[in-house]
Amino acid sequence: MTTKIYQCMVEINKKIQENKEFLTELDGAIGDADHGINMARGFSEVVKQLPDDEEDIGVILKKTAMILLSKVGGASGPLYGTAFLKAAGVVQGATTLNGQQISDMLEAALNGIKLRGKATVGEKTMVDAIEPAYIAFKKSQDEGKTIGEGLDIICEEARKAVEYTKTIRATKGRASYLGDRSIGHQDPGATSVLIICETINSFYKSIN
Repeated sequence: MTTKIYQCMVEINKKIQENKEFLTELDGAIGDADHGINMARGFSEVVKQLPDDEEDIGVILKKTAMILLSKVGGASGPLYGTAFLKAAGVVQGATTLNGQQISDMLEAALNGIKLRGKATVGEKTMVDAIEPAYIAFKKSQDEGKTIGEGLDIICEEARKAVEYTKTIRATKGRASYLGDRSIGHQDPGATSVLIICETINSFYKSIN
């Protein structure tokens, strides 16, 4: 039987494929013009290689990490691979997730990305989307909100973050070479984070 975690990965892949050209165009303005291509290649391999009957969420996330690390070029492979790997580490053996586990996964993924990419908020990277999303989700759970409400909040924060990246100067990666000319362009990494968050939210709503 196909598991829910595998089905979620299938949906993420669909959305990444749909946005492949959009992400590549965004990256073409300030980077290597390969973010959409790399993400599409990586998640296509993920759904091909993942076992569709595996129930252990930690196992699926770890396998996803390994595939992304081996198949995705540029900065996105190591960063997304690290994010999934760190998230996997806190939910080993889990077949369902509660709000605390999701919060722990987001924190682990964020810390992994920050360590790997040496980035902080305000540098026009995917961290600009993930950190406020994590903080807002954790707050929502501390306040007793449902997972669904928390996921709505994550998407809201990620959307605001993508808009925020348009207003700031890139100081990391290829985009940093443009200096002030990077202002006015949204960060492709933050955008792919938003796409994944929105897809997870929609999938969660569809099964609950």
